Amino acid sequence: MIEHFQLLRNVGQFDSVTAGAQLPVTKVTLLYAENSRGKTTLAAILRSLGTGKATLVTERKRLSATHPPHIVVALAGGTSCVFQNGGWSATFPQVTVFDDTFVAENVCSGIEIDAEHRQHLHELILGARGVSLNATLQTHVAKIEEHNRQLKIKGEAIPAAARGSLTVDAFCALKANAKIDSLIQDAERNLAAAQAANAVTQQSSFAVLSLPSFDTGAIDALLKRNLPDLETAAAALVQSHFNRLGTGAETWVADGIPRIAAASKEQAQEVCPFCDQSLSNSSLIDHYKAYFSEGYSALKTAISGTIRAINASHSGEGPAAFERSIRVAVQLREFWGKFAEVPEIGIDTAAVARAWKTAREAVLAALTTKQAAPLDPSSLSTDALEAIANYENLRAGVTAVSDALQAVNAQIALVKEKVASANVATLTAELANYKATKERHSPAVAPLCQAYQDEKDAKNITEGLRDQARIALDAYRQTVFPAYEAAINTYLKKFNAGFRLSSVTSVNNRGGSSCNYSVLINNVAVGLADGNGEPCFRNTLSAGDRNTLALAFFFASLDQDPQISQKTVVIDDPMTSLDEHRSLTTIQEMRRLADRVRQVIIMSHSKPFLCALWESADTTIRTALRIIRDGAGSTLAAWDVNRDCITEHDRRHALVTAYIQGKPGLDERAVAAALRHILESFCRVAYPADFPPGSLLGPFLGICNQRKNTPSEILAASNITELRNLLDYANKFHHETNLAYETETINDQELLDFCKRTVAFSRRA
Repeated sequence: MIEHFQLLRNVGQFDSVTAGAQLPVTKVTLLYAENSRGKTTLAAILRSLGTGKATLVTERKRLSATHPPHIVVALAGGTSCVFQNGGWSATFPQVTVFDDTFVAENVCSGIEIDAEHRQHLHELILGARGVSLNATLQTHVAKIEEHNRQLKIKGEAIPAAARGSLTVDAFCALKANAKIDSLIQDAERNLAAAQAANAVTQQSSFAVLSLPSFDTGAIDALLKRNLPDLETAAAALVQSHFNRLGTGAETWVADGIPRIAAASKEQAQEVCPFCDQSLSNSSLIDHYKAYFSEGYSALKTAISGTIRAINASHSGEGPAAFERSIRVAVQLREFWGKFAEVPEIGIDTAAVARAWKTAREAVLAALTTKQAAPLDPSSLSTDALEAIANYENLRAGVTAVSDALQAVNAQIALVKEKVASANVATLTAELANYKATKERHSPAVAPLCQAYQDEKDAKNITEGLRDQARIALDAYRQTVFPAYEAAINTYLKKFNAGFRLSSVTSVNNRGGSSCNYSVLINNVAVGLADGNGEPCFRNTLSAGDRNTLALAFFFASLDQDPQISQKTVVIDDPMTSLDEHRSLTTIQEMRRLADRVRQVIIMSHSKPFLCALWESADTTIRTALRIIRDGAGSTLAAWDVNRDCITEHDRRHALVTAYIQGKPGLDERAVAAALRHILESFCRVAYPADFPPGSLLGPFLGICNQRKNTPSEILAASNITELRNLLDYANKFHHETNLAYETETINDQELLDFCKRTVAFSRRA
């Protein structure tokens, strides 16, 4: 509870006010102040004390002051809240304030309602517990926004080239695959095959690669063959004779033996085919015949046949054909290697040709020697055997390569089968996905994706907390909002307002939770937003209606506050734009409020309003203060309410106000006659030094004209003109200025216009 305003220094109209230290602030405190005396400043100070918003004070620093605001508010229990150096030493959260700021924040700014009004009203309806629930929700919402910002940053850090057409989420979700390189290779081959479908379909598979072998066992056996039945002595004799004849003797003799029969034809005896002499006395002929028997011929045939066979397999077209087959295989490997796993063809054809030739020549040399002396047993030399072994090693390598290529033919058949039903677009997408997977788990990109995924996981957790908070808040709203709507409409009914509220609901949006409602006029719902020419809040509610609605909001929020008994309620000028009935209801609600709260401080520039409250308040708990001029500023003082409770001016003003409001049965001439008195009363209050009691408005206007545009100016030129026009009309109904005032014709519209203008002029600050 507030007990004193001990110090008000360098703020608003207060220069250095300490008078409040001797003026108690009790359970019911009424404070009267003329306009521009500092009442609104005091309301702002109390709002700042309750909310801790220092700017509400600092923005009202006294213009002529060299030092910042300094305020001391004494509370019950001997504690004080000090505002100094731009902040409060402690706040007093039990303070709640109704003033223009409350209206502007929670209801409307002028005639407009925006999103911020709805958000503030939402908090007002929720109360402390609801605000706490909503604050928790908004904390999670704000954190989600930060998650989204971080996700955007971390998502942009992942190279677009790495993820291709995939979204960041889809890219980061790709699972690692230990076989990814193999999958990429297969996918590339499948795509390449599909893109070259015609060529793949028409291309042949691998043919068998082969080299002829040397049957060393058979060759060696042939080289060792002789004629075992030939007498050794005869063979030795023949061989000795061949030696004497020289090279080729055996062949020459072997060729001649068969010719004996032809030469001896028609002869009595065998003759030599060379000299035609009788052979009957030759000791070698029988040996020759034994030597060159059928076995000999068969041996020679075997030798020559082997030589021909070797020449046919190992020379001539054979090497060239082998070279061509290798060349074709290499070309096929180059083609099929794009679509299947094809082994290297690591065959050195030159080395093969050399080894082949060496082995072939070594074998043929041995056979040629054998052919020259068929009966001489021989064998393949060590060099020949090494040459053959070297060749056989190379031949085995060719066979191994051929076998490997033959195994590829199964893959080639599968490639051709796939090509028949392949879809290039599908294969392209599959390859892109595999490549993206590899990039996703590459050393450079994997940490970036992990950071993104961690942020996403954290966001999911926060979203879960947000959902829980929203469920809790919604459950609370389901109870609070219907009760609040009912309370508002109860107050609107008390205020005799011509409207009600309907559909008071909460709305969740990106900007935070807010309140929405409709104004129900004649059972027709009118929305808050501008209706583009249709009825809406802006064009259906008068200023009095809007102020009445604000009061209903305020009182309803107090009703919903479980801590209401601990509250210090400050109400600043609640009577703005209210008619007589609403004023009375407001007074009645103020009285009722005083019994429900710890303390109520009511400030107004309306003495009748405050007087009515004073008269109904318990004399043991009431205090009345006023803000008065103190030099160029203002100060606090005690107020003798009883002296100001009822004035003739109040009655005249009420009469004119009633006429403006269209109350029936009023005396128009009395209304017109009251205008001059209202203007005189206003000038006496507003300009007491220049318009003392007994003064007339005519001379006062003369003084105003004289001081116009000087440091001691009283009224601006436009106000002088308006006052003159109002006085000219009012004088028509005053006996001192118009002897025929009682018969002056009165026009209702004209009178209504001057009544409104007079009231407006008398409300000038």
